[in-house]
Amino acid sequence: MAVIVDAEAPITLLGGGAFDPADLAAALARGPRLVAVDGGADAALALGHRPEAVIGDFDSVSSAAQAALGPHRLHRVDEQESTDFEKCLARVSAPLVIGVGFLGARADHSLAAFNALVRWPHPCILLTAWDVVFHAGRGLRLDLAAGTRLSLFPMRPVTGVSEGLHWPIEGLHFAPDGRIGTSNRACGGPVRLSFDGPGMLAITPRAALDAVAAALMAG
Repeated sequence: MAVIVDAEAPITLLGGGAFDPADLAAALARGPRLVAVDGGADAALALGHRPEAVIGDFDSVSSAAQAALGPHRLHRVDEQESTDFEKCLARVSAPLVIGVGFLGARADHSLAAFNALVRWPHPCILLTAWDVVFHAGRGLRLDLAAGTRLSLFPMRPVTGVSEGLHWPIEGLHFAPDGRIGTSNRACGGPVRLSFDGPGMLAITPRAALDAVAAALMAG
């Protein structure tokens, strides 16, 4: 599958869901190249931004936005086996993707975005006004201040070990229909997580955005 956007630095994806303009500003400060996911093109233009590419099945991007951006920025993908978010993740290459406008409007869209986070290998953060959501993969090291919330939500059965968490996770069997790890917290200093496989989503407060970005880019 052809790469449409190839970047050596973080990029920002803008979806068509609800978001605070401050979320987009925070993402662009860290990933200044902007890619719109379908109807996100309208939201970008309304705020004075011109995405370098629009990717999706074009069921929600307006004809006015398409005309304003021109055909060279429009990349229509007609298949219906994936969401527009997945279509975009499959066609961008970057060390980190920061997604805005994917959470908070519709529950089914939010769940689909969480599903995509664990199915695609891109390091990706979904940003809201309150939270940072990301796939922890097989593990990572986070530099979090003491007391920082770190919730763990499994998208498939997974076990792991931790250092630096108030409630260690060793010996626990996580599953979407079983044990989850809501509202754990950092003891201060590095938090190290290691899992027996992919599938664990992690959620931290918005203030931890830079710490999460650094951790994901470190691999």
